[in-house]
Amino acid sequence: MSGVLARLLFYPTLAYNVLLEKMTSRRWFDRVDETVILGALPFRSITKQLVETENVRGVITMNEEYETKYFCNSAEEWRAAGAEQLRLSTVDYTGVPSLEHLCSGVEFALWHRERGSSVYVHCKAGRSRSATMAAAYLIRVHRWTPEEACRKLASVRPHILVRAAQLEMLRKYYQQVCQQSS
Repeated sequence: MSGVLARLLFYPTLAYNVLLEKMTSRRWFDRVDETVILGALPFRSITKQLVETENVRGVITMNEEYETKYFCNSAEEWRAAGAEQLRLSTVDYTGVPSLEHLCSGVEFALWHRERGSSVYVHCKAGRSRSATMAAAYLIRVHRWTPEEACRKLASVRPHILVRAAQLEMLRKYYQQVCQQSS
């Protein structure tokens, strides 16, 4: 049922996000560190800016396919622009990135970090699904707790919303990558 609701609300909430970006101080994307940029849907119109100005060579897409079908680059279009895409589909609103998705996304970001390039991590609004992924990256890089990682993200992008179930998954990720390797 939640997948159906997410589909019904997709276009109205996307329009709302565009409106907020135009009428408030909310930005479409924010740089977290030298590697990760956390943001909303990367419309085709910002591809050149992301690749040329922000040095984006990797894109982690937390959206389901229908969310990116009309306004965003396909994997082939990203490749032609000089970036590779990793899709880790997660349902909007109620979805929680799996532990496997968090591990895959963080490894992808670390691969780009080692090469000195940036990764654009996004969902529809750059608030929940993608913020969960960006928090996992910060946990891995800095060995921060999930709460510390979320505080850092909120200092950069104040409108993030990491829900309870997503925070619980981040705690599992933290336990796997930080506590077991100690």
